[in-house]
Amino acid sequence: MKKIFGAKKDKGPPPSIQDATERINKRGETVDEKIKKLDEELARYKEQIRRTRPGPSQEAIKARAIRLLKHKRMYEEQRNMLYNQTYNLDQVAFAADGLKDAQQTMNAMKAANKELKGMMKTVKIEDIDNMQDEMTDLMDVSNEIQETLGRSYNIPDDVDEEELMGELDALESDMEFESAAVPSYLQPEPDFDADLNLPAAPTRPAAVPAGGQQVFAF
Repeated sequence: MKKIFGAKKDKGPPPSIQDATERINKRGETVDEKIKKLDEELARYKEQIRRTRPGPSQEAIKARAIRLLKHKRMYEEQRNMLYNQTYNLDQVAFAADGLKDAQQTMNAMKAANKELKGMMKTVKIEDIDNMQDEMTDLMDVSNEIQETLGRSYNIPDDVDEEELMGELDALESDMEFESAAVPSYLQPEPDFDADLNLPAAPTRPAAVPAGGQQVFAF
């Protein structure tokens, strides 16, 4: 049966977009090389036409040049077609990469969502509120303990403010008495001239010159 119908051929994997793009790019390079050779031949024909006199020889060269121009246009159309195919493949590849990125993003978000749901099951708002209330109570107790430990001893609670002001006045009087008890030789010397407020001494008149005018010195 296999000899009559033949064995079924195993189909290989379909070509990828990258493989198709590389194959088209190679074809495009081959077409570009052909166009380059035609341009070189056309340049030679153009030079021959310029040097040849008008006549049958020049017309024959022009006919060959026109034929090459037709070939060149055919290759240029093939190159443009290959460029369009490459552009389409690039667009498909870009779209495929975008879908792959979107799929990976969705998978990552699903995994994160599942992880968050598992974490939310272990964390309850009620437990957090209870913990906050307990922390507030503990801080209040701690403040009371600190105030109790910082309390001073042997200080009467019923202290009269007027009595305290009397003691302050007495303390100021004692300080003035101590300053008055300093010996005179240790106290700064008074400025007698400033106390007497005497006028400044008059200046001495200068000598009278021969012209008869008196000049005062200041």
